[in-house]
Amino acid sequence: MPRLGPIKRDELIACLRRLGFDGPFPGSKHALMVKGQRRVRIPNPHRADISRDLVARILRQAGIDRDEWERL
Repeated sequence: MPRLGPIKRDELIACLRRLGFDGPFPGSKHALMVKGQRRVRIPNPHRADISRDLVARILRQAGIDRDEWERL
């Protein structure tokens, strides 16, 4: 994966799956991806890419550090 930056929703989901997450599963307002007891909210589909800031928050919620993300 390139450096932490904007990414398409489908690419984010594919990367999280490679890191052991299952889903996305429907949630109340957003889809969820699950790994053990950890749940990560995924933004709804939009035309634009997911911003760098939101990707960083998702990775923090998922317990994934930047180095692990960039090694994908």
